[in-house]
Amino acid sequence: MRLAVVKELLDGQVHQGSEFDFGVSQSTLSHHVKILREAGIVQNDPEGTRCLMSLRAAELEGRFPGFVEMLRVLTAAH
Repeated sequence: MRLAVVKELLDGQVHQGSEFDFGVSQSTLSHHVKILREAGIVQNDPEGTRCLMSLRAAELEGRFPGFVEMLRVLTAAH
């Protein structure tokens, strides 16, 4: 589930959480996004009633060179 979320966010765009249809409940998706957020992989920006998500690619790449490319390879395999 988390790799699926990351795969969607690798396009570099900001996404609304409700855009994702992974066949799980909203609470399950929220749980996985929370884990990714706490790990510093995604950023959530509340905007009114919406929650916008993006990959923290620049920060990740700065701290862990090659990490974003590794995520691309991992998500391409799934």
